[in-house]
Amino acid sequence: MNTIEICFTPALYDYIMTEPPFTVATVDILRATTSICAAFDNQVKEIIPVATTQEALEYKNKGYLIAAERNGVQLDFADFGNSPDNFTKEQVRGRSIIYSTTNGTQTIKRISNGNPVVIASFINLKAAAEYILSKKQNLVIVCAGWKNKFNLEDSIFAGALTSELIEMGMIMNCDSAQAAVDLWSIAKSNPVEYIQKAMHRERLKKLNLDSILDYCFTQNITDVVPVFDGFKIINAKLNE
Repeated sequence: MNTIEICFTPALYDYIMTEPPFTVATVDILRATTSICAAFDNQVKEIIPVATTQEALEYKNKGYLIAAERNGVQLDFADFGNSPDNFTKEQVRGRSIIYSTTNGTQTIKRISNGNPVVIASFINLKAAAEYILSKKQNLVIVCAGWKNKFNLEDSIFAGALTSELIEMGMIMNCDSAQAAVDLWSIAKSNPVEYIQKAMHRERLKKLNLDSILDYCFTQNITDVVPVFDGFKIINAKLNE
């Protein structure tokens, strides 16, 4: 049976125990991977993640649409911030978007090494799980966290995804996976209430971004499966 390992931060990815080949999935619930899934649900053509604001600005000067934030705040040259409600169908359908965030896009770039990375969130939980299972490989889930630190929102999602995959026949391969499942068992009855204690929830509150919380913790709104191919993110469901 295929196994599941979890890295609670990107910094731990260098120390994984899972031997290649394996599938990698990343999560940044508040907000990057949720927003990426929302954009693909609204038929964005592709998203190109970049690690630095300088790269994003260079693309801006080439005429690209830019989604970019640092420490939760939209950058002054960006067309979008980093909330799922920014990416409406009217704004993104058929478009290419450059994306740079504090944690999520940097994690995607860091862990890829040219290999595909599945973009997961609560809003595409079941679709992401089914896609991962179809690969018939071991899985490493990487939480974006906050500046290489542990956070609650990504960790409870890692537990939710692990629980979903266990029901489909996969097994856990590390204590972090067990810990994430235990966290999810506490949080799953009301994730939004549970997440009130999270530090990033406080950051969003100060930025008046409370309105996106319910959406970010709602399961299975969409069946899109965004996958980073080493350069750009596309909806893998359209290429099956």
